[in-house]
Amino acid sequence: MAKRDYYEVLGVDKSATDQEVKKAFRRIAMKFHPDRNSEDKNSDEKFKEAQEAYEILGDAEKKSAYDRFGHAGVDQNGGGRGADGFSDVFGDVFGDIFGGGGGRGRGGPARGSDLRYDLQLDLEDAVKGKTVQIDIPTMTHCDPCGGSGARKGTSPITCDTCGGAGQVRMSQGFFSVQQACPKCRGRGKMISDPCGSCHGQGVKEERKTLSVKIPAGVDTGDRIRLAGKGEAGPQGGPEGDLYVEMHVREHAIFVRDGSHLHCEVPISFAQAALGGDLEVPTLSGKVKLKIPTETQSSKLFRLRGKGVAPVRGGAQGDLLCRVVVETPVNLSAEQSELLKTFNDSLAGNSKHSPRSTSWFDGVKSFFDNLTR
Repeated sequence: MAKRDYYEVLGVDKSATDQEVKKAFRRIAMKFHPDRNSEDKNSDEKFKEAQEAYEILGDAEKKSAYDRFGHAGVDQNGGGRGADGFSDVFGDVFGDIFGGGGGRGRGGPARGSDLRYDLQLDLEDAVKGKTVQIDIPTMTHCDPCGGSGARKGTSPITCDTCGGAGQVRMSQGFFSVQQACPKCRGRGKMISDPCGSCHGQGVKEERKTLSVKIPAGVDTGDRIRLAGKGEAGPQGGPEGDLYVEMHVREHAIFVRDGSHLHCEVPISFAQAALGGDLEVPTLSGKVKLKIPTETQSSKLFRLRGKGVAPVRGGAQGDLLCRVVVETPVNLSAEQSELLKTFNDSLAGNSKHSPRSTSWFDGVKSFFDNLTR
C-alpha cells in the first residue's frame, strides 16, 4: 500500500515552520497514542504513521530531501533520528498526557531554535556562486551574565525537586514515565537572582551579520546549513543552526530546468528563409548560432555545455534556443506592396509551402468524409 504524503499525515503544508510541524505531531500523538486508545485497533497504526512523518519533516535535512524527491529521497530502513531526535517532542507529548510540565527532559540547558533565512538570488549568481552578507535578527547569549541567566557574581542553584537531574518519574495507574521536572523545566538548575539585563533568560535579541558562501549551481529550494548560527539556548544552552534557503529570481532571458537553460530567440521572416549567423547570449558571453535556410518557427537548437554545472556534481547542462519567426509590424505602404507582390509570386506553387499544402489537403479530406 502506497504511503500517504507526510504533510497530509500531519495536516500541514510545505511552508509550515518547525514549531507548526511539532505542534501538529503533538496533537496527533495525544489523540492516537495507544495508551489512550486501547480499544481502537487503528490508533496504533495512525500513531506510527504520524511518528514516521515527524521523523522526516521534523529534521531539516530529511525534509529537504523529501521535498525534492518524495518518499524515494528518505530511507526509513536506514534508521531514524533515534530516541535523542524524538526526546524533545515526546517529552512534551507525554508531559501533557500525564499532567506534567513541558520541558525537554534532557537534564540540561535547552538547545536554541533553528532559524531559516530566505535568500533571493539572481540566476547569474546562482549559477556562478557568490559570497553574500546576510543580516538576521536572532537571540544571542547575554554578555553581562555570560548566558547563565544569573546576576553577575552569582550562579544558578541546583533544583531541589529533581536534585539537578532535570527529570522526575511520574506514575499514572499501571504506567510510570520519566518526564521533565515541572519546577526547573528539565534544566536541573534554578535562577534565584536573575540577571537584570536578560531577566534570567540568558539570551537577548540582536541582529547579526553573517558571510555566506553560495556554491555554484544552486537552485530554488536548495539549503545551506550553518551549524551553530541559529538562536542561542536559554541559560547557557547551545546554539541552534541556521538554514539558508535559496530562491532564484525569474530571469529576463533564460528559464532554468535543472542543469539546462532555455531561451526564445526571435528571428525575422527573411532570416528564417535565407539563413545566416545570429548572435545569442549565454551566461558566459555571446556565441554565434548558425540558422540554416528554410528554418521553421519553433525549431530548437542545442548549444552544448552552455547550461549549468549542478551543485552536486555531474556534467554541465546545455542551452536550448527555440527560434520564433516574428511577423513584421508597422509596415509602410511600399513594404506592404512588396510583400503582396512576393506572396502573389508564391501562389499556386505547393513546393514553397509543403506544410500548408499538406494541412489544407487534410482539411479537405476531413470534410469530404463527413459528407459521405
